[in-house]
Amino acid sequence: MLAVRCLGVEVAVAILVFAAGALVVLGTVGSAVRTVVLPRGVPARLGTAVFVVVSRLFRLRLGRSATYERRDAVMAGLAPTGLLALVGVWLTITLLGYTAMFWALGAHPVRAAVTDSVSSLTTLGFSQPRDLPAVVLAFTEAGVGLTLLAMLITYLPSLYSAFSRREAAVALLEVRADSPPFGASMLERYARIGWMGGLSAIWAQWETWFVEVEESHTSFSSLVFFRSPQPDHSWITAAGAVLDAAALSASTLRDHDPDANLCLRAGYVALRRIADFFAVPYDHDPKPDDPISVAREEYDEVYDRLAAAGIALHADRDQAWRDFVGWRVNYDVVLVTLCALVMAPYAPWSSDRSVASFRVRVLRRSGLRSMNGT
Repeated sequence: MLAVRCLGVEVAVAILVFAAGALVVLGTVGSAVRTVVLPRGVPARLGTAVFVVVSRLFRLRLGRSATYERRDAVMAGLAPTGLLALVGVWLTITLLGYTAMFWALGAHPVRAAVTDSVSSLTTLGFSQPRDLPAVVLAFTEAGVGLTLLAMLITYLPSLYSAFSRREAAVALLEVRADSPPFGASMLERYARIGWMGGLSAIWAQWETWFVEVEESHTSFSSLVFFRSPQPDHSWITAAGAVLDAAALSASTLRDHDPDANLCLRAGYVALRRIADFFAVPYDHDPKPDDPISVAREEYDEVYDRLAAAGIALHADRDQAWRDFVGWRVNYDVVLVTLCALVMAPYAPWSSDRSVASFRVRVLRRSGLRSMNGT
């Protein structure tokens, strides 16, 4: 009777261990699918955890007194390192899950189960399965391992294609808005060459750019942390410069181009969607007179610059300022916070604003993404 009870306990333990291993593997595959395959911004806790750990290791390496040049050089490796680490974590957790299942099927001691799992995952075949269930398990593990690697191989071209398209527009912006980019500088340059009508093409181009960035940076969230080839370039400061130029056009220029309004809406919607993915806190329905990070004195200085460049401006400066605030308030918080999140290079009215560092937190509340501002 005792022997029967002991046997029953062993079978129950084996079933529980097998189920736990299977759940671990299914969870890992699900994380990979959400990260690589699913064409929408659905966060995966495992991927978030890996990037959190890698990011904090990189920040520890930087220390508190690093110059921007050193920060840029070190943080340039964050996103690629995080991707490689994520693949390593996927494969390691898969290995552990299948180790538990091999053990539950009778591969004792644990070392034998580990050997079977490594042999199957790497498809080296140096360990032969003992029976039919073990053979089936070995084939499924080999398939899972190859699938994870295949997903990464197909993921990288899409990732770098989106990165290339993003950076082409960012590099071209230097010609129009200087480096670091500034919206007022872009308006001045177009006035200087007597081609204010050429801004219509810019608004249309960047409206499309914002739509593409919204899609790619929520589907492939690691793109947010990929830094530009030039240390003084950044996708987020470029976005801020174009949005500020459009906001100045919509609020301050007398000859207003309605396409600037469409570009503005596309831009702040895109930045908000990216901010939502990283759980950046902001007011979803701000009031037109809410405070912004740009001071009235800074606006007045730009107003005078534009007037000196010969641009026709609204005579009522106070109303123009109120209109500018009404536009800027839609993207002010998300722009400045995303600049802090990616450690963007200096740029006026965006990364130069004072903001606390913003870090990802692994744990989430109510199933939503959670971030921690410290």
